[in-house]
Amino acid sequence: MKIGIVPVNVGVGSVDNMVALAQTAEQIGLESVWTFEHVIVPTDYQSKYPYSMDGKMGATPETNFVDPLIALSAIAAVTKKIRLGTGVNILPQTNPLYLAKQVASLDFVSKGRFMLGIGIGWLAEEFAALGVPFERRGPRFNDYVEAMRKVWSGEVVEHQGEFVQWSGFKSHPTPVQDPFPLVIGGHKGRAYKRVARYGSGWFAPSATVDQITAMLKDLDEVCATEGRDRSTIEISTMWIPAMEDADIVKRYEDIGVSRLIMPLQFIGEGDPIKNLEKLADGVLSKIA
Repeated sequence: MKIGIVPVNVGVGSVDNMVALAQTAEQIGLESVWTFEHVIVPTDYQSKYPYSMDGKMGATPETNFVDPLIALSAIAAVTKKIRLGTGVNILPQTNPLYLAKQVASLDFVSKGRFMLGIGIGWLAEEFAALGVPFERRGPRFNDYVEAMRKVWSGEVVEHQGEFVQWSGFKSHPTPVQDPFPLVIGGHKGRAYKRVARYGSGWFAPSATVDQITAMLKDLDEVCATEGRDRSTIEISTMWIPAMEDADIVKRYEDIGVSRLIMPLQFIGEGDPIKNLEKLADGVLSKIA
């Protein structure tokens, strides 16, 4: 089982703290570190965060949200093997050509360790601040994915979609990994269809093995209609050791989960580096 942590870029007091956290994760044998993304945190918002009971995300407007790609670039420079993932970046609100270039560049400088996790977003106020329509962000997402893959091919780009019209150029470097791993996040709306159509992986927003088991049944149904074998999709999901001990890992493996990602806020209070070290001596030592 692959084990990761999230987020390494949120609430960090300094770049030293951020990279030390990632270095510790690598030293104790974790497979990956992941980021969250928000360009802004509104002082007030009507949008409903889909993963909490009160509809609010657990971050204040003053919380440091270091840009995921910049944070992971800094981490790539001081680590050697740990994989780097965004969990997830909000694709429809960005410029897809800039993102395609940044993704390829990060995979290049990390020597093939980057995984781009992407979702459609939920915070309408953030889209408004960026000057991007919140409506039809799903179709925009689809068009951007198809267009960016053409950029990563290294061939002449010809793409005439609803939201992107590109023609007659190339962009290098291309990603080191071929195919480049796209991890699709979410489970609302048409998320399962996006996973089946575009994802080499799925970042499932679940907190227990029972939750992910139910979600996988929904994904299986969509994969069947899309002609996709679910075994070709790398499944990543949240894991909270305080709620489920190490013995549960076998159940995750049995249902096809490949990676468990631990939210840092749930593995202990105080210094996250010390918490990771304690976790290695306790929980992680029990996982084969």
